[in-house]
Amino acid sequence: MMNDLWKKAGIFAGGVLFGTAGIRLLSSRDAKKVYTHTTAAVLRAKECVMTTVDKVRENADDILADAKEINEKCAQNASAEVIEDEKA
Repeated sequence: MMNDLWKKAGIFAGGVLFGTAGIRLLSSRDAKKVYTHTTAAVLRAKECVMTTVDKVRENADDILADAKEINEKCAQNASAEVIEDEKA
């Protein structure tokens, strides 16, 4: 019973010590440099992704415009056929 108490107290003290050291480590100058470089890399990746998205969007707009043009030509051809059938 007493050993369990000391074991739990030791685990708690180790956790507090580890947590305190972790906070100091995470707020150190070297850690801040790592955070800064990581954030810069993420921003570069975002720019690359957004460039790709813009290209895909432009291509999709071109495809949509071409598809609308094709449909308009088909509709004109169909109406021309109807007019020819009515004449005959």
